[in-house]
Amino acid sequence: MAIIASHRIMRLRALIEHPNTGADERATAQRMLDRLLMRSGDSQTGDRTYGNRHHRVGKHADLPAVAEMIRADIALGRIMFAPQTRVGEPALRDPLGDAPVQIEIRVDLPHHGCIDITIDSVPREWGWVVEDGIEQVSPLLQELAMELAEIMNGYNRDGSDIDKRFFGRVRIPEFTLVW
Repeated sequence: MAIIASHRIMRLRALIEHPNTGADERATAQRMLDRLLMRSGDSQTGDRTYGNRHHRVGKHADLPAVAEMIRADIALGRIMFAPQTRVGEPALRDPLGDAPVQIEIRVDLPHHGCIDITIDSVPREWGWVVEDGIEQVSPLLQELAMELAEIMNGYNRDGSDIDKRFFGRVRIPEFTLVW
C-alpha cells in the first residue's frame, strides 16, 4: 500500500511541476496530492526551502511571471531606497538605491528554466578597483550583485524532493556570478 501511495505522490508532483500542465489540471492534481498527503500523515517530506518572496507569485507561476515580479522589485527598490538624506539624519546605505542612475539592470529569460539579471553601463570608477595591477569588481558592485541575487532567490525553491523553480545568474559584462 505504501509503495502505491508513493508512486501516486511522485506522479502527481511530476504532473504539477511539468511546464505544459494546464492551470485547471495543475489545481486538480494539487488537490489530489494534498488529500493523499493528509491521509498518509506526511504533509511535508524532504528538506524543502522556499524563498521569502515565493508566495507572491504563487506555487505554480511560470517564469515570465516570476521575472516580471523580479523586475518590479528592482524598480521599486531603485526608487524607494534612493539616497534621500536630510540634514541631521543618518545616511542609510542600500546597494540598490545607492547604485549610480546610469546603471541598467535587465531581467531576461535566455532559455527554459533560467533567469539572468544583467548589470550594464557600470561606470568604471564606481564598479571596478585595481589591486596589484589586476582590475577587480569593487565592493560596491559586489554588494549590488549580491542584493540582486537575494531578490531573485527570494522567488526560488529547493530541496532533495523538489527541483529548483529556476537557475539564476547575476551577470556583469566581464564577470558572471552564479547563485
